Amino acid sequence: MDSTSLPSQTALPHSEKAELTVILPARNEQDVLPDCLRSLLDQSLPGFELGVHWHLLLIDDASTDHTRSIAEALAATHPGLVVLSPPTVDLTRPHSGFNGKTNACWFGAQYAIEQFQPKWLLFTDADTIHATNSLSRSMREAEKHHAQALSYSPRQITNGFLQRTVTPLIFSELASVYPPQKVSDPASPLAAANGQFLLIDRESYTALGGHRAVGQEILEDVALARNVKRSGRTLRFRYAPEMVAACMYRDLPSLIEGWSKNFVLLFPAPIKLFLFRLLDLVLFFGLPILALTYPFPVLWPREVLAVLWVRTVFRFYNRVARAHASFADSVLSIFGIPLFLYLLARSYIQHRLQHRVPWKGRTYPTA
Repeated sequence: MDSTSLPSQTALPHSEKAELTVILPARNEQDVLPDCLRSLLDQSLPGFELGVHWHLLLIDDASTDHTRSIAEALAATHPGLVVLSPPTVDLTRPHSGFNGKTNACWFGAQYAIEQFQPKWLLFTDADTIHATNSLSRSMREAEKHHAQALSYSPRQITNGFLQRTVTPLIFSELASVYPPQKVSDPASPLAAANGQFLLIDRESYTALGGHRAVGQEILEDVALARNVKRSGRTLRFRYAPEMVAACMYRDLPSLIEGWSKNFVLLFPAPIKLFLFRLLDLVLFFGLPILALTYPFPVLWPREVLAVLWVRTVFRFYNRVARAHASFADSVLSIFGIPLFLYLLARSYIQHRLQHRVPWKGRTYPTA
C-alpha cells in the first residue's frame, strides 16, 4: 500500500506542514479509548495547538464494539482528530505482509505523510494516558539527544491482585534483558522499543520501510527499533512515568492472552528463565519450611539455610526493583511467580509447538 491507495472519501485538503502526527491504531478499545483520546486532545502549549501543528489519526482496526463511534463523537468537536479505517488485508494468509496492527500503523503513516508531511510520527496505543505537554516535550528530548527514534516505557497501571503481583516480575525481566542504557547506546547492538509510545522522524520511517518492513512481526515495535539501530541511526529508550502511563489489561483473560502472545519473543532463553524463576519460588518458600520442620541434629544447618534464604530474598527483590513498581506491589511480586511461569509455558507452547497465537479475535501464524 502507498499513498495513492488512500480512500478518497477520507482525504482532507492539504494543510500546513505539521510538526507531528499521532497515529493511534485501535481494535475493540471502547473501555480505555475515551481517557486516551482526552489525554491527547487536552495537550496544550502556546504555539502547539491541535489542528495547526499536529494531528491525531485514530485508525479503527475493524472494531466490533463502540471504538469507532466514541472516536467519531470526539472528532465532531475536534477538527484535528481524523478517524480512518485501513484497507482490508487477508491476515490468515502467511504471506499477506501484515498483521492487524502493522496494517493499521502503515496505513496511518502513509495517510499522515500524504496529507500533513509531519516532521515526526508518534505511534501510541489506546491503553495509554499522556501527560500534559508530553508530546512537545518528547520531540524536544529527541532533538536534544539527536535521536531519530524515541520510545518510552510507561508507568504501568494495574488492576486486581494477580496483575499487581505479576507485572513487577514481567517488567523487571524486561529491564534485565533490555537495559535502557544499553538500548540507548549507539555502540551497543541491543535494540528495544515500546509500541505504547514510539516517536520516529518521518525521514527515518520512510527510509527504513516503516511498518511495512516489519509487517508480519508480532513484536513490531522491537523489530522497528532493530531496523533503526542497524541503519546507524540513534535510538533513545527510557522509563518515563512522568510522560505516559498505561493500563495494558483490564482483566485476567486479556492479560493471559496478551502476554502469552509476547513472552517467548521478548525473552531469548525462555526455558532457562522458567527454571530460574521456579528455583526462586522453591527457595523462597521451601527453605523456611525445611528449616522449621526437618529434625536437624545440630543447629548449624538451620543457620546455613537462613543465610541461603536471605541471599535468595535479596537477589529476588533487587531484581524486582528494576521494574519501578510500587513498594507494595514489589513485595507482593513473589506471589506472582506461578502466573509468570504459566504465561511463559503457555507462550512457549503457542509459539514453538502450535505455531500460532490468538489476539483480539484473530489468530496469527508464528515463525
